Amino acid sequence: MGPLVSVLLPTRVFEARALGEGEIVIDIAVLGEVGLSGAEGKVDIGPARQRLVLAALALDVGQVVSDERLIERVWGTEPPSRAKGTLHSYVSRLRRALKLAGGHGKTGGLLRRSGGHVLDIDESSVDWHRFRRAVESARRLPDEAAESVLAGAIELWRGEALTGLSSEWATAERDRLGEARLTAECALTETRLSLGTGADLVGELSARSARHPLDERVAAQYLLALHRAGRTADALEHFRLVRTRLVEELGTEPGPILQQVHQQVLESGRNPHQTAGEPGFEPSPRQLPTLSAALVGRNGELSRLDDLHARSSRSGARRLTVVSGAGGIGKTWLALGWARRRADDHPDGQLFADLNGFSPDQKPRDPSDVLQGFLDALGVPPQSIPPGLDARAALFRGLVDGKRILVLIDNAATTEQVSPLLPSGPGCTILITSRNRLSGLGTAHGAHHLRLDTLTDDHAEALLVDRLGAARVVAAGPAIQRLIGLTGGFPLALSIVAGRADQTEGLGFDQLAAELTQFGIDALADGDPIASLPAVLSWSTNALTPGQAELFSLLSIAPGVDIDPFAAAGLAGISPQAAYTTLRELEHASLLSQEPNLRYQMHDLVRRYAVDSHPGVPDAGQDKALLRLTDSYLRTASAGIRLISPQRTLVTPLEPVPGATRQPLADRDAALAWFEAERQNILAVQALASEKGWHDYVWHLAWELEFPLHRGARHHDGFRVWELAAAAAAHLEDPEYATIAYRNAGLAAVRLGRTELAETLLRRALVLAEAGGDEISQAHVNYAMAALSERTGQDESALTYVTRALTLFRASERVLPVWESAVLNALGWYSARVGRYAEARAHCEAGLASARALAEGALEANALDSLGFIAHHTGEHQVAVTRYEEALAAFRSAGDEHGEADTLRDLAHPHLALGRTEAAIDAWRGALTLYKRQLRTVDAHKVEQELARIEEIDGRSGPLTC
Repeated sequence: MGPLVSVLLPTRVFEARALGEGEIVIDIAVLGEVGLSGAEGKVDIGPARQRLVLAALALDVGQVVSDERLIERVWGTEPPSRAKGTLHSYVSRLRRALKLAGGHGKTGGLLRRSGGHVLDIDESSVDWHRFRRAVESARRLPDEAAESVLAGAIELWRGEALTGLSSEWATAERDRLGEARLTAECALTETRLSLGTGADLVGELSARSARHPLDERVAAQYLLALHRAGRTADALEHFRLVRTRLVEELGTEPGPILQQVHQQVLESGRNPHQTAGEPGFEPSPRQLPTLSAALVGRNGELSRLDDLHARSSRSGARRLTVVSGAGGIGKTWLALGWARRRADDHPDGQLFADLNGFSPDQKPRDPSDVLQGFLDALGVPPQSIPPGLDARAALFRGLVDGKRILVLIDNAATTEQVSPLLPSGPGCTILITSRNRLSGLGTAHGAHHLRLDTLTDDHAEALLVDRLGAARVVAAGPAIQRLIGLTGGFPLALSIVAGRADQTEGLGFDQLAAELTQFGIDALADGDPIASLPAVLSWSTNALTPGQAELFSLLSIAPGVDIDPFAAAGLAGISPQAAYTTLRELEHASLLSQEPNLRYQMHDLVRRYAVDSHPGVPDAGQDKALLRLTDSYLRTASAGIRLISPQRTLVTPLEPVPGATRQPLADRDAALAWFEAERQNILAVQALASEKGWHDYVWHLAWELEFPLHRGARHHDGFRVWELAAAAAAHLEDPEYATIAYRNAGLAAVRLGRTELAETLLRRALVLAEAGGDEISQAHVNYAMAALSERTGQDESALTYVTRALTLFRASERVLPVWESAVLNALGWYSARVGRYAEARAHCEAGLASARALAEGALEANALDSLGFIAHHTGEHQVAVTRYEEALAAFRSAGDEHGEADTLRDLAHPHLALGRTEAAIDAWRGALTLYKRQLRTVDAHKVEQELARIEEIDGRSGPLTC
């Protein structure tokens, strides 16, 4: 049997690894009605949704498809509540069907893997993959062989793909597979046309053209077939009909391929080229400069430009796009690369002008002078070019109206500089680059906007490979990644580095990285300003107003990863509205980038340039600004905690700093969102306060961060903030600050599993608390000691500590109800762990009632979790599942991922006791995902051991990992 025939076998064979019984023939069909066939014929695969599950797995054969993805493919984005159980039932039945199709015995074809399922069979068992491979192989074959292979591939289709199946995913896949079928049909027709046929294709192409009236591939082939059949008039009439449809329905002219075939038919052998000396000659300028280097790493942006171009074409509007970004980010490179790729779409010419909007030594170009150059290129005699700007603009618009011309305008400074240069016809494409956003073009002219960012690490490496060669980059090893990190993905910076490496013999990448580390952005300076990143950035900063320059300078010294208008207002001592306006102006100048939710970032290289070359604010003013920023974060954090946990202990606030701001937070959800968005910034501000010796701020920021960090299971961060707070407390008068710092640092160490360190810290806290003689402080430390004892497996000791904590709380007149509620649940929890279940249930139910009365969601969740534990250990497994699920809902509502992970871990046990293995596995996997995200390696390891044990018991093939 030859290789061409074997590609199109209707069935394929896969090995039954479980039995080793020889060959089992499996054929899964999706190119028509979904079906399954085996050695003895067709096998029933059940109702439509079950067939949809098989199709979803078959199209991704050999790949894990998650349960969530399968549910979405079958039921959409709003599945029924029992979708997961129904899915598992479908999968179980499909396993049996596959077993039946393969003969007797157990099949390993449909396996569970990593939170989902995989159809682990040879992809040739699925007709779609046989079709796809055949089409791919045909591309590499001579025409005669390709025709045979393509014809066989198309014969695999038995109707519309996924016939009879309905879901959003099925509809989208049906369209995708249908497009692949049409492409293959066009490839087969193209092959037959290249072999000289034509007349015998007319009937087939007539029907295809009716099904796809706007497909230019089909139209072009139909024109050629009609022409070869001697029906040239019909061919020309069909072109007229297609062109009319394209213009009326899509607002676009036919593309170059259809135009070319039409011209061939029209010319019928005559020379289509017209020379300049003949009547009717019109110049077709080609002004695009040569691309200095290959365009690397910008495929996404090129596709975006293609999409914007197509969208404007469909609407009938002219195609106007502004590409903005920082100096050196690669705007001209991208725009020129795209323009050259699309030059054939603009046969009437391509015009180019550099407006010198940010040149250090040339004035911005007058648009009237630019128009003179355009008119000259379009063949207007010098004596016919009018003198005024408006007259030249009107003449330019009239000349290009109705033509397909591309205009590339580089380095524009303002909307006013560009507006007179814009043609008005729908066939024109205008691409503008600028460091400014040029928002006025969007408002007045409907311009689209594409913001250009730095290159990803992979794309940055690809750029270096393109400039220096793969061998040299690979040989450089880790030094390349250091360089990419230091240049931050700036194309100009990478190009400077590549140029120096290429031009300086013996200069290694390690040395380049060392220079960048030591000298910062100055290492990217050059005598040629065009090839100097500091010079390029200076052209932007030189245009700033004093207010913009001051905020730009202050932002460069602000700690953290980004900033919002309220924090920026505190930093600069101005109103939030003024800060917002200035941030937007800096972003429009491409010195900042705007992220979601009005957050602004400064690129690392821009920051280093600002620090080194644009000081702006004296040192004393910088310290005042940073103190205002620190106080602003503390004010907002304090207000946020009051919303999140009204019962929490209040501490004496610090005196406000003049000029500091506090961001208004509407409710608890807004406060939680603020803490999550600002977490890294507050941590950076606390570290800065520690460096500056602002000890009060170090401690108070730790206090306000305690609850949000614990809630999000950020225990490494929690330990670090309290470690700094403990050091700061040594400089504060009240010894209670040190007690609290050591206690909370110890608790964070407990959560991280660092039990020896935790014991050292907590015993120091206990000594300080007992020396102070305060019952509340001692109670809190005893409560923390109970957590340590539990972690080290000393449950009786934990019960003793928590009993002492409750006694101490009740002995104090300052006890808060929220503390007693927490300790009541803890007393129940530790009682349960030593087997005193009746006492435990009573304590936990009292704690639950108290938590609900106080509307403390996290305490309620803890109590429900404890009651789930008690129910499971007293044989009430379904009650345990209910309690655990209630606890999960409460933890999620409170945003407490630490508690959520632990409850998921414990929920698995009653599920196992009830025989629900899949549900137990899902719960453990959920816990494992959270533990890994929280860096709780000890807890993650325990869950992995549980999963491995179930795998061994259940006899599953393949690891159960997340």
